[in-house]
Amino acid sequence: MVVGAGFAGLYALHKFRAQGWSVRVFEAAPEVGGTWYFNRYPGARCDVESLDYCYSFSDDLQQEWTWTEKYATQAEILDYIKWVADKLDLRAGVTFNTRVVSAVLDEVALRWTVTTDSGEVVCARFVVMATGPLSSPLTPDIAGLDTFAGEVYHTADWPQGGVDFTGKRVGVIGTGSSGIQSIPIIAEQADQLVVFQRTPNYSVPAGNRPLSADEVAHAKATYAERRRMSWRSGGGSPHVAHPKLTMEATPEERREAFEKRWQLGGVLFSKTFADQMIDLDANEEARKFYEEKVRAVIDDPGVADLLIPNDHPIGTKRICTDTNYFQTFNRPNVRLVSVRETPIETVDATGINTSREHVDLDAIVLATGFDALTGTLAKIDIVGRGGQRLVDDWAEGPRTYLGLGVDGFPNLFLVSGPGAPAVLANMVLHAEAHINWIAEAIAHLDAHDLVGIEATPEAVDNWIAECNRRAEATLFPRANSWYMGANVPGKPRVFMLFIGGFGVYLDICAEVAGAGYKGFSLI
Repeated sequence: MVVGAGFAGLYALHKFRAQGWSVRVFEAAPEVGGTWYFNRYPGARCDVESLDYCYSFSDDLQQEWTWTEKYATQAEILDYIKWVADKLDLRAGVTFNTRVVSAVLDEVALRWTVTTDSGEVVCARFVVMATGPLSSPLTPDIAGLDTFAGEVYHTADWPQGGVDFTGKRVGVIGTGSSGIQSIPIIAEQADQLVVFQRTPNYSVPAGNRPLSADEVAHAKATYAERRRMSWRSGGGSPHVAHPKLTMEATPEERREAFEKRWQLGGVLFSKTFADQMIDLDANEEARKFYEEKVRAVIDDPGVADLLIPNDHPIGTKRICTDTNYFQTFNRPNVRLVSVRETPIETVDATGINTSREHVDLDAIVLATGFDALTGTLAKIDIVGRGGQRLVDDWAEGPRTYLGLGVDGFPNLFLVSGPGAPAVLANMVLHAEAHINWIAEAIAHLDAHDLVGIEATPEAVDNWIAECNRRAEATLFPRANSWYMGANVPGKPRVFMLFIGGFGVYLDICAEVAGAGYKGFSLI
């Protein structure tokens, strides 16, 4: 039984079917796509290049599909996922418009009883949670928000037909990735746009453009090598850092490397040099270059002061990828309000009240992000051994082994969740890696007449310690990021990811399997 029909859930259905197993997939949406179904806000794009952000398990799929842009739009990614679902005849295995509300372990039979919001009850030997790390939207707790007489939209639940803001006074709350992507487009339509920013974010121009026929042909001809590099990389893309460390390079070499990476565009600016995320002096060199670039395109130095972060090293929160975001604040119809300086106090029927002013609005856009990695799992009543609930087991922070298994919850697998690289890597390859590992583990059980697999408490404790040790050796914990759960009131502050790199992580997973699933009890 698989929860979710995004990239991970669909590949799970395909892979498990190929193994000869019976599979059911439940999906809350009326269509495949997962996060790419719901996040249809203006400007929504992936920040991993389209040539890499697609399935690698079938060369036929790689050769037949042709991406049109360097960074694919939400619409094109969704079209791709739907195309794959049709191509591989996956829809018949998915029950749509259905949420899983509980999964309860029968300890004697070692089977899971899964209940949906439609009342259907399914028994399964294995449950795979392909719920996605960014699938539980956060709505801010602002007094009076429900009294606003205008339109309220969340970027993660955008209307199917889109929204026309022409002639309207619009307020956008939030300047994370969805805000940074949507603000330039909303600004082109709206009569007035007021951006309410709590925390400025680092954002690098995408450098997006159409892909030429020659580029596509070259990529298709060399996909094997491109994928080989991606599987061995730190983040699941064929990126290679500068051969020197930051401070070993001359100032001229540093600037040339930063400039080259800036022109290439996107989130990988934080990996121009291999030591940027572990050495504060190296990070500061990248930050200075970044600030110079951003200040050059913002007319008002005071606005630039507000838009450029000064509270965390660059890259310790995910760097956003934008198209003309900073230039948007030069427009006469756009205004920036820092809610650190003048907090939002209430919303009333006609707009937003800060500590300084009332802002009249016709529409409010909530670009307020997600309860990442654990939020969706917390909404499902998952009950393991001895009646232990996962949400209670994780009260002090998520506990996993390899991000795949949890002690006390046999035959329950997580995909791209806490304890794995997850959002630090290319999520499509990450999903493939996890599903392949799970499929091999189940095949191993069957080959040895075993019924179950369960992480041991010691393995979980050791893995958490390992993840913490690796995180503490970097600059990442210096930021109050959603990697740490810092965007969710009351959520424990723990770094939830394996930060050692995608290739390193895959080696560890392979080593565990090769050693007879070391750290797991086989039942």
